[in-house]
Amino acid sequence: MTALLEVEGLSKRFGGVTAVDNCTFSVEEGTITALIGPNGSGKTTAFNMITGYLKSDSGAIRFDGHLVQKPNPSGLYRKGLSRTFQQARIFPELSVQENLVIAAGYSWRGLFGARLTRADRIRAGKMLEEFRLSGLADLPAADLSYGQRKLLEFAAVLMSRPKLVLLDEPTAGVNPVMIDTMERHIRARHQEGVSFLIVEHDMQLVMRLCDPVIVLDRGATIAVGTPGDVQMNPLVLDAYLGD
Repeated sequence: MTALLEVEGLSKRFGGVTAVDNCTFSVEEGTITALIGPNGSGKTTAFNMITGYLKSDSGAIRFDGHLVQKPNPSGLYRKGLSRTFQQARIFPELSVQENLVIAAGYSWRGLFGARLTRADRIRAGKMLEEFRLSGLADLPAADLSYGQRKLLEFAAVLMSRPKLVLLDEPTAGVNPVMIDTMERHIRARHQEGVSFLIVEHDMQLVMRLCDPVIVLDRGATIAVGTPGDVQMNPLVLDAYLGD
């Protein structure tokens, strides 16, 4: 398989604290890869540097075979790398449907000025139907439940037709039914060719959904392997259970 994302020697310090320490890993095209580790191991910080929300102190990032000189969210989004956040980022004052339209590439001015294409309207409608949000299309996104906001953010990310999606704790704080729903959507998009890198604390979900699994501890990569291999790795057991 081909490496879609390559992270080499990524580091970040905050004052005297090293959050990410010479971190190196890759995400192969066509995989659902997990990035796990104890609290404070640097997972979200790594996500933020990869996607341009935080500047790294050192290291290199390659996406789709090209060196990313200065990562920035909008540029990477256009190239096919998108992400979600622990707390869903949506436009609460816009309707559910308008959130999807903006994600398709329309600016605020374009949303209320230029005519939307019929193709974009149809695609947004299909996405709402797929995520069972059709009945909520005209509601302000602020009126959605926590789980529905997570679904909307995920649907919006997919409007860009990404090659790789980084999901930051997609099932955190949601009920078991919503966890199953998220898993179903991830599997469906994976079947359509989308690759995933997922930060997730639900180990049952990780072990049945993801392969390979990358493990961070204290900002560094300590293990990469199948779910079974990682579960038996002494370094991983020590990271989770040790002092």
